[in-house]
Amino acid sequence: MSRQRRNDFLIPLLTVLADLTAIEAAFLSAYWIRFYSRLTSVFEVTLGIPEIRAYIISSLVMLPVWLFVFQSRALYGTRRNTHISDEMFAVIRVVTICMLFTMSASFFYRGFSYSRGVFLLLWVISIVLVTMGRYAVMEFEKFLYRRGRELKTVAIAGNHTTAALLYAKLRAERSLGYDVLGYYAEAPAEAPSALDSAAYLGPIESLRDDIPVKRLQAVLIALSYEQHSQLLDLMRTMEGLNIDMMLVPDVLDMMTSRIRIKEIGGLPFITLKDVPLSTWNRITKRAFDLVVASTVLLLTLPITAIVAVLIKLTSKGPVFYVQERVGLDGVSFPIIKFRSMRTDAEASTGPVRNKKNDNRSTWIGGILRRTSLDELPQIVNVIAGHMSIVGPRPERPYFVHQFKNEIPRYLERHRMKAGMTGWAQVNGLRGNAPIDERTKFDIYYIENWSLVFDIKIILKTIHAVVFGEDAY
Repeated sequence: MSRQRRNDFLIPLLTVLADLTAIEAAFLSAYWIRFYSRLTSVFEVTLGIPEIRAYIISSLVMLPVWLFVFQSRALYGTRRNTHISDEMFAVIRVVTICMLFTMSASFFYRGFSYSRGVFLLLWVISIVLVTMGRYAVMEFEKFLYRRGRELKTVAIAGNHTTAALLYAKLRAERSLGYDVLGYYAEAPAEAPSALDSAAYLGPIESLRDDIPVKRLQAVLIALSYEQHSQLLDLMRTMEGLNIDMMLVPDVLDMMTSRIRIKEIGGLPFITLKDVPLSTWNRITKRAFDLVVASTVLLLTLPITAIVAVLIKLTSKGPVFYVQERVGLDGVSFPIIKFRSMRTDAEASTGPVRNKKNDNRSTWIGGILRRTSLDELPQIVNVIAGHMSIVGPRPERPYFVHQFKNEIPRYLERHRMKAGMTGWAQVNGLRGNAPIDERTKFDIYYIENWSLVFDIKIILKTIHAVVFGEDAY
């Protein structure tokens, strides 16, 4: 078996085996819980207990169907590198489809009557067990990659900013599963650059001949928009070669990512931009915000009280800090935070952005900022309608006026309510991270919003708060 096939065979195989085990265990568990657990004291079994043999046979018949549906939804791809929250939502959708097939099959088979309770239990247990099994496989996959096993050998085509960011990301996160040999470009990258530590492999024209020599399995194309003419040449060069080619979008690609064709009265229009949320989506997002914010407010009242006392005991000044921020449609609003700095923090400097090991922070303030607890009072902003749970992080007017002339499409962030957390933050762009990179992620979120996307970001935020080290 070739290296490429070996790399891309093990993890999908383990995933299939994990799914098979989880699905069969879900069938048996649903049967046992419905007919033999203490649940029977609440929901009595009135028509007798069916033989388990029939449920085992039906599960074995449905297993290939379930696996086929999973495969049709691309859940057995190689190096999917998805977050567990993405996996969970994908599993919910696919298991629901599989349950429809299972119930339809039971309707046509009249050997005996299937319990509706078993179907409900099967749906819930399948989601839980399949997600757990896939999480275990994902962690094993990352373990292999961190040990340098099963890595995919790749090279980067390009030497500008996007190529440098890509190289730094793949080198820093070995668990993504890629071994970057270096980069191809017309000339070595100009220092200083993240590519300074990368091997310059030669001009792009030499890439084709190097593929068998260096045993490359993929080329990651990171050309700037001025170099897009080279993309077609590169594609022609690679004709006939069995190799993956993936294009990393640059700033221009991000700007044109939502172009669509719309027809009005037979006339075609190119839609360059539209309203990110329809009326019903705004209602849905607002209702979701109120439910989540109200729940969090009630659950965190003890924490709020403790933090307020600690702030009062350890430094002079108010417990809360109110600051003007810019939100939806560029309208300013007063954001509420726990005070984490001295009251005279900007008396001599004027507005400055936060930085790591900021000496303006109080003792308790440093802890609050590292744990993001200083943001907790913004729940009040969400309930008041100034903010959303998820959205672009709001900036101060001073910096908005500065960034709008320096960062492409920066003001597009104001097309949606500001959020307590956002897509940029859960991707590591917190604190003093580059504004241009944060803006790209914020715009992507705005143009691709969904309620599932919000839930995913909330789950990743919880993980980042507990395990993250980039908050300050």
